[in-house]
Amino acid sequence: ISSSNGSDSKKQRLDESPPSRVLHIRKLPNEVTETEVIALGLPFGKVTNILMLKGKNQAFLELGTEEAAITMVNYYTAVTPQVRNTPVFIQYSNHKELKTDSALNQRAQAVLQAVSAVQDGSSPSSDPGVLELAPPPSPVLRIIIDNMFYPVTLDVLQQIFSKFGTVMKIITFTKNNQFQALLQFSDPVNAQQAKLSLDGQNIYNSCCTLRIDFSKLVNLNVKYNNDKSRDYTRPDLPTGDGDSANKDHSLLGRRSFSLLPLQFSYFSAVGSISPLSAAAAAAAAAGRVALSGSGVSGVLLASNLNEERVKILYNKKDSALIQLSDGNQAQLAMSHLNGQKVFGKVMRVTLSKHQTVALPREGLDDQLLTKDFAGSPLHRFKKPGSKNFQNIFPPSATLHLSNIREGVGEEDLRLLFSNSGGAVKAFKFFQDRKMALIQMSSVEEAIQALMDLHNYDMGGNHHLKVSFSKSTI
Repeated sequence: ISSSNGSDSKKQRLDESPPSRVLHIRKLPNEVTETEVIALGLPFGKVTNILMLKGKNQAFLELGTEEAAITMVNYYTAVTPQVRNTPVFIQYSNHKELKTDSALNQRAQAVLQAVSAVQDGSSPSSDPGVLELAPPPSPVLRIIIDNMFYPVTLDVLQQIFSKFGTVMKIITFTKNNQFQALLQFSDPVNAQQAKLSLDGQNIYNSCCTLRIDFSKLVNLNVKYNNDKSRDYTRPDLPTGDGDSANKDHSLLGRRSFSLLPLQFSYFSAVGSISPLSAAAAAAAAAGRVALSGSGVSGVLLASNLNEERVKILYNKKDSALIQLSDGNQAQLAMSHLNGQKVFGKVMRVTLSKHQTVALPREGLDDQLLTKDFAGSPLHRFKKPGSKNFQNIFPPSATLHLSNIREGVGEEDLRLLFSNSGGAVKAFKFFQDRKMALIQMSSVEEAIQALMDLHNYDMGGNHHLKVSFSKSTI
């Protein structure tokens, strides 16, 4: 096979090859292992053969069915596959099957047998000294997330791990100040595949690193279906004490998952699915800034603002500099707010070249163009590292209201929000009536209502807190 792919004319012909269950992978990094190449194919089905051409940085991978190969090629057409942070190229081979000399290809075959054994749940028949994988001890994985710059939620975990099999139950919790989860597959073999492929991978660029081990538990007992725990086999379970399910904890609703390349990888630094919204992914791609925020300025430039409604830069009244507490928050604000409509104009938000916003000397800002918000009561998220950071969502038509004063009813709140210039489409109190969801008729109306009514004085030292929700009513 190696000789049949040497010339450019043959390569040209390969590009136009019809679908085949054998795939030709090119531009692999020098130190690539067989396991990493096999991992490219694992989520799509059984891998039945592999041939490594290490001198040429190429490999051939044979999948169990043509359908699996087509799914794999279609996926990697939308999302550039990466091995060790290097983009690789995958196309159909003009071979319909791989005939490999097992003597020459012994190591690759040993790895394949070991991985196949994991897939089948049997034990490998190869020499026990060669990469034999012990049978998986449990269908339950214990997941720890290091460098958690961004919230990782139950929905995000379910989305990631279900690529490897049926996820039955998830319990999330914080222990030793670390976010952890227990996740149960229907089969220990799927748990082993997920552990092999995902352990050590980052969910976002340079942060939210997955550390995965088998749990000593073999079955999880889930009492409540909410944002902290879920049993997918029992949709009838209650949400619990009304606390966690009602607090908008999960990062983004499922509708916001996006296949934009933010370097999230399911397996072996391959591919890319982002639990951030499409807007966030697009902004991050445009800024080409790693989401860890390392070395990123905390200052944003907001422009194309409505000059009648905003007073800011002296010579450029449609622009403002806004300093956030760090680069992570600036990146998140940029990704959520760039392109949103405010006061009838589409706002542009980019990272500024300025590192800080300098406050003018006393008496020199007669137009009041600069303001220090360090001690402002408007902050929703005052404590660094607070769990409330999990409630930061992009603008949506539905708003989450909290700190509602006792005795204030639905009609009062509907009237309050209608008066901010919008139409209220739906309303729902939570059980304790201290929190509610209110849905406006558009995202722009919701943005306006949030600006007008966050920190609204309801009397009796109750200031209404308004934030964007990931839920709909």
